[in-house]
Amino acid sequence: MGVLYTMKDFLRSKNSANIMYIPALILFAVFVAFPLFNGLRIAFTNWNGFSSEYSYVGAKNFIALFTDKNFYRALRNTMIYGFGSTLFQQLLGLSYALLFNKAFRGRTFGRVMIYLPVLIAPVIMGYMYYFFFQYNYGALNDILVLLGFEKLDWLASGDRSVMIITGVNTLQYCGVSMIIYLAGLQGISKTYYEAADIDGATTSQQFFNITLPMLYPAIVSSVTFNLIGGLKLFDAIKALTAGGPGYSSHSLSTLIDYAYFRNQTAGYSSAMGIILFFIIMIISLSLQLYMKSREVEY
Repeated sequence: MGVLYTMKDFLRSKNSANIMYIPALILFAVFVAFPLFNGLRIAFTNWNGFSSEYSYVGAKNFIALFTDKNFYRALRNTMIYGFGSTLFQQLLGLSYALLFNKAFRGRTFGRVMIYLPVLIAPVIMGYMYYFFFQYNYGALNDILVLLGFEKLDWLASGDRSVMIITGVNTLQYCGVSMIIYLAGLQGISKTYYEAADIDGATTSQQFFNITLPMLYPAIVSSVTFNLIGGLKLFDAIKALTAGGPGYSSHSLSTLIDYAYFRNQTAGYSSAMGIILFFIIMIISLSLQLYMKSREVEY
């Protein structure tokens, strides 16, 4: 009876809620913690990804990274994909949110059309745009020829490919920012704007002194979400350029894939994966801390 009473007491206590964490912790351990530590172990080996034999090489893979020009090019591209996409997604998302927050016929349809690309798999979206930008039979080149201009090989230049991929990622996910900002706008009381109207504030003054400060929590969420997505961009790159021409449009994510499956250097690939993990973690945490500190001012 004593044991039953003790168990009954425990199940009724607040501490029993901790039991509910166990499934989540198991899933985290299996799908996050174990792959991370296993990847860290592989990063110190010369494993090719397929053989049962390998040996430990210390920090050789990490040292090689910092003398690899392709790694630096992919790192630069990753920053462009991450920060470039995030910037344009905020501008477009906020603009759409301000537009569709107004009452007019067709605004629900407009919201759906802007958000619809988010529901499409990134690799499918990438191939859709590939057929738009390809040299032969590409929609954009067909339009240029129709207007009397010469065709352009849009994806033949590395820098231009990076800009195109950034634009494609922006257009696909700006709907996420729109939804976040719409929720933020609808949470702002109209009394602030009524008081501002009485004081004679202009539309721009109301936007910069009421709307933006009140949207700050939404900005934090949107920027963080979009930045993480941009820094680990993979699918659109694989579909549009596969990292080419050469290595010029690779992100770190696609370069990791290339090193593992094409070059069969799993140890080197794992080292890049660890570096990418810490880059995303450090940038995300730093951004969160900075933006949270700024939030106190409002």
